[in-house]
Formats: sequence, C-alpha cells, structure tokens
Amino acid sequence: MPYEPYFTEEHDQLRKMIRKFVENEIAPYVDEWEEQGEFPRSVFTRMGELGLLGLHYPEEVGGQGGDYFSGIVLAEELNKCGCGGVPMAIAVQTDMATPPIYKFGTKDQHERFLKPALRGEKIAAIGITEPNNGSDVMGIQTRARREGDEWVINGAKTFITNGTRADFITLVTRTSDDPGPKGITLFLVETNRPGFSVGKKLDKVGMRSSDTAELIFDNVRVPHENLLGEEGKGFYQIMWQLQGERMVGAAGAIGGAEHSYEMALNYAKTRIAFNQPIGNFQVIAHLLAEMKTQIEACKELTYATAYRFSKGEVPSKEISMTKLAAAQMSHWVADRALQIFGGNGYMSEYPIERAWRDSRLPRIGGGTDEIMKEIIAKQMGL
Repeated sequence: MPYEPYFTEEHDQLRKMIRKFVENEIAPYVDEWEEQGEFPRSVFTRMGELGLLGLHYPEEVGGQGGDYFSGIVLAEELNKCGCGGVPMAIAVQTDMATPPIYKFGTKDQHERFLKPALRGEKIAAIGITEPNNGSDVMGIQTRARREGDEWVINGAKTFITNGTRADFITLVTRTSDDPGPKGITLFLVETNRPGFSVGKKLDKVGMRSSDTAELIFDNVRVPHENLLGEEGKGFYQIMWQLQGERMVGAAGAIGGAEHSYEMALNYAKTRIAFNQPIGNFQVIAHLLAEMKTQIEACKELTYATAYRFSKGEVPSKEISMTKLAAAQMSHWVADRALQIFGGNGYMSEYPIERAWRDSRLPRIGGGTDEIMKEIIAKQMGL
C-alpha cells in the first residue's frame, strides 16, 4: 500500500467513497455551476448527511471522529471534480471557518455554529481580507466596539468565499488601538443581523463555481457570547487557523495537479500527430515524466508535514514550504498540461483551460508566495 506511514485501509475505503460521490454528484454538474457562478446549497447538506464535513472532528462536536488524514483524502479527491471552486468552498467550511470554533469556542458556540456547519445546515465563511489589508492581518480596520453586553461592528471585508450566502462569518476585527497584534479579536457574526449586507458579488478569473463577495458591516450588533476565544488574542488564533488553511490548500493543490496530469496523459495517448500518439514523442513523454515527479515530490512533503500537524505540532516553516511548493507545482503542472493540449488547450470546450485558471489562486489565497517565502526566510534566520 502506498504511503503506509500515513494512510490505512480505512482511508482507502474513504477515498473510494468520496471518489464515487464526486463522480456521481459533483462532476456531472460542474459546467452548469461554473456558468451560474455558484453551486447549490444542497451540496453542503448532502455532504453533511454523508459525514464528509466533519471527518477529522470529534464525535462530541458533531464530527466523524476520524484522523487528520481523513481531511487530506477529502481535499485531494474533491479537487479532481473538474473545477476548483466547489472544493475551495467546502474547504472553507471544513478547514478554515470552523477549526477556530472547535479549538477556541465555548460549548454554546459549538452548538450554535460548529455542529450545524458540520451537518451542512449552516454555511460558514471566514472574514480576514479587507479592501486595504490582505497579507497584513495586523493592519485590519474592521472595528468592534463594546456597548454593555453587545459589540458593535463596523467595517468591510473582501474576497470572501461563501460570502453571498454564508449563515455566519468567523470574523477578524480590531477591538482596541493597541499596536501590533494586541487589539485583534475574533467574533462569530450571523449574517441575518441588521446592518450586515453583501456589498457585491465578485467576478473572478477562475474558481467561478464558488461565490465570492465583498461584505459590509454597518453597526452590526452581536452579543458578547459571540466573541470567539479571548479578547485581544485574535491575531494568534487566526495565525493558528492559517496553518491548517495552508495545509488543506496544499492537499487540494496536489489533487488538482493530479487531475491536470491525468487529463494531459490521456490526451497524449489519444491525440494523433504524424501518424502516432503525441505521447510517443520524447519531448512529450519526458514532460509528463517531469510533471509526475514534481507531483510525487510535493505529495511526500505534504504528507510528512501533515503528519506533524496531526500530532499537534505547528511547524510554520515547513507548512509554509509545503504550501509554497504545492501551489507553485500545481500551477506549473496545469500550465504544462495545457501546452500538451496545444491550441485545443486554449479553447473553452477543453477542461484543461479551467484547471489552468483555477490553479492560479492557491498561490495567492491563504498567504501569497511572497509571504510564504518571508516566513521561511525569517525562520532560517535571514
């Protein structure tokens, strides 16, 4: 069995189940969802029914009680569905907006937010990026001011996946003028509260089947019990969250790269030029060999880092390396795959062009390539 240190027969069975679900209930509808700019809410509900939204969460909070590699399997297989938007939106639900609730939330918050999210009854989003602040989390301007037993929130967020239809936002705010990270606090904000609105739905180059929005908070009042974790500790909490986001992003990038590779391999075996399959030509065969090598190298790095993360370590340098390498590799593979398709690869009727577009975002979201390099360099003492 490949990757024996990380996967068991149970993981293999899970992979087969997810692959069948993807083949039957997601892949046939991807073109339609891409055209519409979102996929049905029922996908969240269905995945909740199948237990796929809480694979690595304990049973006491509504999860399936599986290990961390169950989530890695999910990320890989979802990203073979034929688009990046659906798996990205699901990853926000499973590995971005909800982990801080599990780790830092109260039992009441588990009941009101986490459990419904893992059942697929409530859609979650995470609100970090602002119109004027992306990578600089300490510079965020969305403010929360306490008034008695309530907090009043004002500000704006942008590039928010699931933003047009989220039921709640795991929101990063500033609660004081203390410099640096001291004034950052997290809140759980229901989107049906007065003063919340969707500024606009954003039009994207890729990941088109996931809805992305600008969000407005205009004197939105939330009760004190919606404060997540400790006041003034939000920066450290969201930095912890980003480590898991980067890990699931790396796993998803590997799944996407494998999908691009398989499309290119099949095309090379069936496309005839000069009276033979183009895969017979050394230049194409060697390119496919190099693509496969890069995928396997990043896969090993991802699994090794995920193993440490699953044991409670937070090796931020290695996580940043993993995210950087996997995201760059995935786009590199998609680009080479498109080249193998030649002119057909640039046509909308061939799915490789979508994989190429979708593969660009992981090098930006969850921490840009440049931020990953900065983290790595600092931890190298440079």
